[in-house]
Amino acid sequence: MWFDPACPWAWLTSRWLLEVERVRDVDVRFHVMSLSVLNEGRDYLPEDYKAFLSTAWGPVRVCIAAEQRYGAEVLRPLYTALGTRIHPGKQERGPELYAAALADAGLDPALAAAADGTEYDEALRASHEAGMRPVGEDVGTPVIHAPGPDGNTVAFFGPVITPAPKGEAAGRLWDGVLLVAGTPGFYELKRTREASPIFD
Repeated sequence: MWFDPACPWAWLTSRWLLEVERVRDVDVRFHVMSLSVLNEGRDYLPEDYKAFLSTAWGPVRVCIAAEQRYGAEVLRPLYTALGTRIHPGKQERGPELYAAALADAGLDPALAAAADGTEYDEALRASHEAGMRPVGEDVGTPVIHAPGPDGNTVAFFGPVITPAPKGEAAGRLWDGVLLVAGTPGFYELKRTREASPIFD
């Protein structure tokens, strides 16, 4: 799964995938994408969303800094620590949150300083590109890569869900993802969102 910690929909999808691990033979691996990178140059976006994007650089840079120092396996606990504070906790994104989340994940809180620099942006862009290239640029996050026909990987935007399914319901949704991923030429299912993210 490719995630941006600032996105509530990605957070819900990540919690669903962790539930899928409990009921299906699945190994979820987390990677970083960036809504700020994705939307660079899109001057037509609403001003409130532009303001959101300006503050979304920090957490993805912190994630990449941690991944560079410790390895990709730290993204799972760090994303959980960040997301728990940002989404159900409704804490403001900033240095204190980043340092606390790093500490929660057993990582060096000093990496919070990466939020305000560009040192890790090249690696961030590479991670973003790896996640988005197979799915296209006209989507956001979450993005998942799933097993497709003949052992090939198929990438999708979504699923966008609220609240995150639990138990066998989570497993059945994953079964559906595998079904559509195994269907050559399948591209999209969509309907208008009528609910805000529900964090339980």
